[in-house]
Amino acid sequence: MSKQNVTKYLLDISTFVGFLIVMDPRTSGLAIHEWLAVALGGAVLVHLLLNWNWIVEITKRLFTKGLNGTRANYILNWLLFIDGILIMLSGIMISEAVIPALGLTLPVNMVWRSLHDLSANISLILMGLHITQHWSWIVSTTKRLLGRGETKRTPALAMDDRQVKA
Repeated sequence: MSKQNVTKYLLDISTFVGFLIVMDPRTSGLAIHEWLAVALGGAVLVHLLLNWNWIVEITKRLFTKGLNGTRANYILNWLLFIDGILIMLSGIMISEAVIPALGLTLPVNMVWRSLHDLSANISLILMGLHITQHWSWIVSTTKRLLGRGETKRTPALAMDDRQVKA
């Protein structure tokens, strides 16, 4: 397995775990929620850079025949990106930890809070779809990293497996 795939895998798993923590600020506390969200913004940027060749190639061929599944994935990725921008922007506008720590103050506006909550809820759906589309890569990469990739089995091993399952 290439180093880049290992890097992508570890980054994506870490980002997903961070995403789950950020999604419930009551569990982590508001300061951790905000600072971790800033770090996740950086992780998403690295994710995009690691996948930049795919983004460029699919953009060039977006309207060619035979890319239906890839086209749907591309559109989903853009929706996730736009939603992520809305989450980050609205999060900055309602920040109670990061922005004050930088010595800045912003006017209170509940529209930003509503947008933040809505876009965060939408991100759960989009992230679920994103993971679903990449599930086979996640599983196969996990198996390879754990040294459990597919290997050829002899008929005797296949028979032993059937007996164990019975």
